[in-house]
Amino acid sequence: MSFPERVKIVEVGPRDGLQNESVTVPAEIKVQLIEKLADAGLPVIECGAFVSPKWVPQMATSAEVYKRIERRPDVAYPMLVPNLKGLELALEAGVEEIALFAAATETFSQKNTNCSIAESIERFDAVIDEAQAANLKIRGYISCVLGCPYEGKVSFETVSMITQKLFEKGCYEVSLGDTIGVGTAGEARDLVEILTRRAPVERLAAHFHDTYGQALANIHAVMQCGIAVVDSSVAGLGGCPYAKVDGMGIATGVDMDRLLEAGRYISDFLGREPVSRAATALLRKRAG
Repeated sequence: MSFPERVKIVEVGPRDGLQNESVTVPAEIKVQLIEKLADAGLPVIECGAFVSPKWVPQMATSAEVYKRIERRPDVAYPMLVPNLKGLELALEAGVEEIALFAAATETFSQKNTNCSIAESIERFDAVIDEAQAANLKIRGYISCVLGCPYEGKVSFETVSMITQKLFEKGCYEVSLGDTIGVGTAGEARDLVEILTRRAPVERLAAHFHDTYGQALANIHAVMQCGIAVVDSSVAGLGGCPYAKVDGMGIATGVDMDRLLEAGRYISDFLGREPVSRAATALLRKRAG
C-alpha cells in the first residue's frame, strides 16, 4: 500500500460545519468565509443546502449566499439538495453542482429522511434525471458508514450496495461519512477494501468526523488504500486533516496561512477558539 501523491480537499464547513450552529450566521459572513476559503486554494467548497428552513434554519440563506459569492472558474461550489424542491431552488440560483445523500442504516434513514434506504435511492431518480438534463454534476454522500447512533454496527455490504447504486444513477463521486465519528482505522480500511471490489477507488472520498479523535487515523488508513479525496471543515467545525496531509508531503494546493485566516474569521464570529487541534497549535505558534 502507498499514499497518493496529491489529495483533493473538499471543504464542507459552510454547509456541514455551520448547519448545526446555534448562532445564526448571516449570509454576508458565509460569503466572506467562502471567498476566504477560495483564497486559500481549496478546489471544492460546499456552500450550503436547499433544505427546509423549518428543519435547518442555518441554511435558509443558501440561495442568497450562492448568488453573492464571487465564483472562480477553478473552484467548484456544490450545494446539497434532498429532493426535487431543493433541486428547483438550486437551478433557480444557478448552481452547477449538487450533492445527494443516503444513509447506511434503515433507522437513520427513517429518522433523517422519513423513508427507507430503498425509497431514498428511488427518490433520487427524478432529481438526477432533472439535474443531468440541466448538465449539473452530482456527488453522493452516505451517512453512518462506520456506525449508527440507533443501530450501532453497520453492514459494509449495505454501504457497498448503496455506493454502487449511486454510481449507477450518475454520481461522479461518493463520499463515505462516519457521521458520528465512531469508526477506527481498521474498520475504515476494511470498508474501503470491500467497496473497491465493486467501485474504483478514484471515485471514493472520505468524510470522517473527529468525535472520538479517530478522524486523522482513519484518513491515514484509507489514503493507504488509494483514496485521494478528503472532506474537511475549516477551524475544526467538522474536522481538519490539512496539516496531517501536508506534513506527510502529500500535495493539496491549500495555503495553510490563508486557511488559518479563514478559520480565525469564522471562529471570531462564533465567539470561540477554533476546534481544530492543528489550527490551535499553529495559531499559538504564530503568536509566539
